[in-house]
Parts: sequence; structure tokens; C-alpha cells
Amino acid sequence: MNEILDYLTNAKIMELANDGRVLFGAGVLLILSLIFRWKYLLALLFGLGGTMIVIRYANLGEGEAAIDQNLVTFGLGAALVAAILIYFLFISSD
Repeated sequence: MNEILDYLTNAKIMELANDGRVLFGAGVLLILSLIFRWKYLLALLFGLGGTMIVIRYANLGEGEAAIDQNLVTFGLGAALVAAILIYFLFISSD
């Protein structure tokens, strides 16, 4: 158990997003949430995945693009993810 906690405390978020074990676990949770219709778990997984995709697309981890371009890309992407989550959780009917 201590090894797992040490791994998680020393890992970076982008490294965890590329780890096969984490992706497998997220995939299993995604399939279970679809099968059992767990709306909130599905929304959480979508929110985390969407945010990770926006961070990777905006090159925030590498610092390659200009800060203004990073900020605009991240802001618009995060707003889009938030809008989809708001629609999914509050507006759409089951």
C-alpha cells in the first residue's frame, strides 16, 4: 500500500494520463458507468478526460505555445467541457 501511495504522490498528472494501468482503470469505470447508467460517474470521467485533452491540446504541459494562445485555447476548451457537463447533468432529461 505504501508503494502505491508513494507512486501517486510522486507522479505528475500528465504522466498518470499516459500510464496504461490508469487508462485501463478509467476504461473499466467508463464501461461500468455505461452499463449501469451511473450518470454522475460518467460525467466525472467525461469532465476529467475532457480537461486532460484540453490541457494536452493547449500545450500547457510543454510550454511550447505563447501564453496568450495557451490561455485562449484552455479557456475556450474548458468552457466547452463545462457547457457539455451542464447540459448533460441539468438540462437533458433521462
